Amino acid sequence: MTRIAVCGGVYSNPYALRAFLADARARGADELYCLGDLGGYGAEPDAIWPLLVDNGVTVVAGNYDVAIGRGDTDCGCGYSDPRDNEFAQLMYDFTLAHTSADYAQWMTTLPTERRFERDGVDVHLVHGSTLALNDFWWESLPEDQQRLRVQASGADLILCTHSGLPWQKRVDDTLVVNVGVLGRPANDGRREVWYAIVDLVDGRATAELVPLDYDWQAQAASMRAGGLPDAFVETVESGWWTTCLEIVPPYERSKGRYQLYRSALPSGFEAEAVSWADAPEVVDDGLPVVPLFGSPMFPPRLWLYTNFHCNLACSYCSVASSPQARKRSLGLTRVKALVDEAVMEGFTEIYLTGGEPFLEPDIVEMVMYATERLDVVLLTNGMLYQGWRLEQLKRLAGRERLVLQTSIDAASPEGHDVNRGRGSWQKAMDGLRLAVDMGLPVRVGMTETPENTGEVEPLRALLATMGIVGKDFAVRPLVQRGFSTTGAEIGEDNTVPELAYTADGVHWHPAGADVETSPDMLLAAHPSADTPVPLAEGKRLAVERFLTLRRADGSLPLVYNCAV
Repeated sequence: MTRIAVCGGVYSNPYALRAFLADARARGADELYCLGDLGGYGAEPDAIWPLLVDNGVTVVAGNYDVAIGRGDTDCGCGYSDPRDNEFAQLMYDFTLAHTSADYAQWMTTLPTERRFERDGVDVHLVHGSTLALNDFWWESLPEDQQRLRVQASGADLILCTHSGLPWQKRVDDTLVVNVGVLGRPANDGRREVWYAIVDLVDGRATAELVPLDYDWQAQAASMRAGGLPDAFVETVESGWWTTCLEIVPPYERSKGRYQLYRSALPSGFEAEAVSWADAPEVVDDGLPVVPLFGSPMFPPRLWLYTNFHCNLACSYCSVASSPQARKRSLGLTRVKALVDEAVMEGFTEIYLTGGEPFLEPDIVEMVMYATERLDVVLLTNGMLYQGWRLEQLKRLAGRERLVLQTSIDAASPEGHDVNRGRGSWQKAMDGLRLAVDMGLPVRVGMTETPENTGEVEPLRALLATMGIVGKDFAVRPLVQRGFSTTGAEIGEDNTVPELAYTADGVHWHPAGADVETSPDMLLAAHPSADTPVPLAEGKRLAVERFLTLRRADGSLPLVYNCAV
């Protein structure tokens, strides 16, 4: 058996390289390899050369090393976005200026790949991939692209780096291992960096990806002393990438903290969007990047469909709720768990909706639990405040962090009842007045149709007599979803995500949270009733899908919000 230790992307980080040398020896490595990109990112490029030579590390050249050796004007990293290239150029210029002539000359002697056999295993060492020196071999590449790179080699074991993210998988009979990099963390919130230990025995290779602790504080101090940008140092200290994001595919990028450059956020967002809700404020923390979640492109608002059965059968219900709807409810236990998950995941608001939530016997218990932790909006048609339900409603009087949102479509019964059923306007108005009299904060949402457009101002005036003014009254457009066959066509390609959670699964948007009528907006179905999709995974899936759609045409979608 032969045990080899393989690292990549040293990136001028002598502190991590020393830790690699010590850790690999402690694990019994017989041979040490480095897959290139010796410079970049860190402030001490010349400290790397003696560590490699004195410790007998066999080196494959990366694109950085080829470029430095030739004295090129850029790193040849393979970035395509100008913002990625801007940061890459800063790194390269610093490295070129701080690399000695002798070290650069030594780099010109390095091969760009190595191939050998050990213990019956054909091993191929490359920097980017078997196709190109600066090819990014991502874990998420489609199967045909994985196979293309494997077939270009034919080796039993292929080891690569360049992308900066460690992974391994078998493609047909070949084990492919991206060993990660030593120069910066793997965009996972950990300060450790990564390398691989590979065992070669009896014609078969197995690999272990090793998280490596090292003196990251010293590396950060060195970078600051060298005058490198704070964004570079932030990654070393936090474990999250703050530069060179656009090259990262949606799957990998969705796992990080940051997904967009700050300059990619649209301006005049509210004015251009089909929305009335205020866009979340994006705090300027000095970093060039922002998380998608919590920005105007993915508000931190969680929709929980407590149920789908309803006392009404509105003709334009976007989620096809009615008295005959397939009954499915989250239940009190699941709602409590989701509230707790929402707090951990950074949501700031929860919208409890349905169906009609007051058909759920535990709705008030859900509200009381949620309002202890988050701002809560309870969407109801306001028609069921009688008997036991009225007594339950009284428990919410004076409750902080709670708003009741009721749907009213006109200032008179005619414009409302035509879509919601005879007598529904009067009952809804009675319920609204009762809530106001109880001191409950209320809002009203009006769905505008071609028939009731003229009711907007009369309804606004009527509500004002009840003290419901300003942003507490909003008009939302009719959409073609659920029962509705007219209105605005919305889908994942022209809306931003507002995560909705139901008994069926996790959905892109609350206006498409019914799996039967809006299967295109389902992000993930629950594997079973006992194994629901974690909220963190639902959030990640929304980010991944957003980035996939954005990558397809470079556009940023508008907003259709269901919330006031």
